This record gives sequence, structure tokens and C-alpha cells, in this order.
Amino acid sequence: MNQEEGQHVPAGTDDPELLDFATKIFNLARVGDARALAAYVDAGVPANLTNGTGDSLLMLAAYHGHAGTVRALLERGADPGRPNDRGQTPLAGAVFQREPDVVQALLDAGADPAAGTPSAADTARMFGNEDFLAWFAETGSDGADFPG
Repeated sequence: MNQEEGQHVPAGTDDPELLDFATKIFNLARVGDARALAAYVDAGVPANLTNGTGDSLLMLAAYHGHAGTVRALLERGADPGRPNDRGQTPLAGAVFQREPDVVQALLDAGADPAAGTPSAADTARMFGNEDFLAWFAETGSDGADFPG
């Protein structure tokens, strides 16, 4: 795979240094260390790197509510619509966690509220988040025509 497609840390990787490094990178996304994570991506770590369950750096940053880290990754080519292995998108994760700054950053980058399973729109409907649904309607992709 190339950087645009994303890189996946292979399951069963035996190199402890590689595993430690990958763990460090994913933890930077989880804790929202935008500056350090951006430096690693600038140095060659793929912006679409995924872990063993297909969670990208962007997914982890979005789910944990780190809007600055989300924006830094998006600026470096992270795919705002890339789903994990369960079909969940970063936008759906941010909606589930009720993170409006992250939701806005992802929408600004072109994330589709109707993509994924469940989609961000489905998640917002499930939890009665009318504000997010209104934002999605403004993008023209509120998922209203999709079953769910």
C-alpha cells in the first residue's frame, strides 16, 4: 500500500522496536499531541496509518476529541472518510462522542455524514443530536435518503 491508501501495522509483527514506535504514534493521536504527531507525519509516517482494527490516526484523534490534531492530520493528507474495519468513520466517532469542533473540522475537509456503518447521520439521529443533523443538512448529505 502507498501513503494515499494508508499503511497498516501488520498483525503478528515481531519487531519490538517497530511495535513500540507504532504504539507511540497511535498514542500521540489518542492524547492529541498535534505537534509531535505532525512532525512524525512530516518525517514520513503515513497520514493514513491504521492499527490492527483499522483505526486510523485520524479516527483516534477524532474519537478522543482532539480538533487540533484532527486538523493537523487533515492538512497532511489524512482521509476524512476512511472507515475502520467495522465500517465506522472518524465523523461518526466524533458525533458519538459529541465533539462539535472535531465534527466541524471533518465536515470542512469533506467528510460525508452518510458514509459508514452506522453513518454519522444515523448516529446523530440515534442520540437525538439535532445540531449535528442540521449541520449535515447544510452539507447536502444528511443521510435522510438512506435506510436506517
